[in-house]
Amino acid sequence: MSAFGAGTGQGPRVVTVGVGTCAGVTAEEVLELVRSVLTAAGLAEGDAAALATVQARAEEPGLLAAARKLGLPLIAYDARTLARVRVPHPSDFSRTAVGTPSVAEAAALLAGGGGSGPAAQGGAPVLLVPKTKARATAGAPVRVTAAVAAVAVPGREP
Repeated sequence: MSAFGAGTGQGPRVVTVGVGTCAGVTAEEVLELVRSVLTAAGLAEGDAAALATVQARAEEPGLLAAARKLGLPLIAYDARTLARVRVPHPSDFSRTAVGTPSVAEAAALLAGGGGSGPAAQGGAPVLLVPKTKARATAGAPVRVTAAVAAVAVPGREP
């Protein structure tokens, strides 16, 4: 992982990507969006520490394949845990589909150390890139969303 934030006085950061998917999503759909949101944050693939999602989608073959191709662990949270995370862009669609108003943003924040996520021993995670929808292809619905969160890691040199 690179020292994101070097030269900004913030020190290194742990970067996580939350991913929301529909059933049947392909690895290519996930990879394209994950790479896009990391680029939007000024980051590279190697800067991410993990992908995170809702338990109901954690066994999606396309999502699992994308995590493998990126060499990242896939962290899954139950819908109730995700629903407790305050996010700027809740979704009625997500609430109906998987039981939580947010997957991408909430999972990214939790995986970065917010709430009951793995403790990164830093400040509270912040969204670097809010929920972003994949580009829909000719008449097809959007099947993947992603968000990027980071938390500063104190006590480490950039």
